[in-house]
Amino acid sequence: MRLASSTSILKSTWRFFRGRWSSSWIRNPPLSAPRQVPTPLLFVSAKVWDADSYNGVSALITALSAKGFACLHCDLSTAPQLHLNSTEIMSHFVSTLKSLGADSGILAFPPVIFARSSAAIIAQAYISSNPATALVLTGNIPAVNADVPENLLPTPLEEFNFEPKFPIALVTTPHEMERLRKTNRLAQDPTVDLLTTEDLASQDAFLKIEGWLDDLGI
Repeated sequence: MRLASSTSILKSTWRFFRGRWSSSWIRNPPLSAPRQVPTPLLFVSAKVWDADSYNGVSALITALSAKGFACLHCDLSTAPQLHLNSTEIMSHFVSTLKSLGADSGILAFPPVIFARSSAAIIAQAYISSNPATALVLTGNIPAVNADVPENLLPTPLEEFNFEPKFPIALVTTPHEMERLRKTNRLAQDPTVDLLTTEDLASQDAFLKIEGWLDDLGI
């Protein structure tokens, strides 16, 4: 059973940064939702930078909002300046994400942050200096920052050293998880939950994410 795509957006925001647009969408839970969850979900993508970071986001938002979660999806533009190093690129993404989050008005509580593929790097850069309730990384997660293609991060980016003092889950296929176990510091941390599924767009993937959130009491 595959998840349906979202077709309704309750509020959208666009921010213009020197010739580039970043955007955010809010999806509030429907009146038919079984509850209203106070902890918001923040979905981070940058489809112009890494198209795979955008895949499956709308479907997951649709499914989770139906369970009572308010969802904010921020799709970040690349920096307009040329020849930025990787640290500057990450600083641009983080500052844009903070601005969109502030504009949204729904982040009264630290969010659960979702990010897929290379956007996992953006999410980790963000939580290094911003509060979060939990972190969910999915898809083709870079094992180390050097795994990100050079066309995305042109210079070496220092590895993150934040301590995982809040709940973290990695959600990917068994094959990808085996790769992460070898060199990814989060996958090697016993406090991080490793959730595998054969298909990230499947009902199985959604149920594992939903169950994980439920186990946390969120």
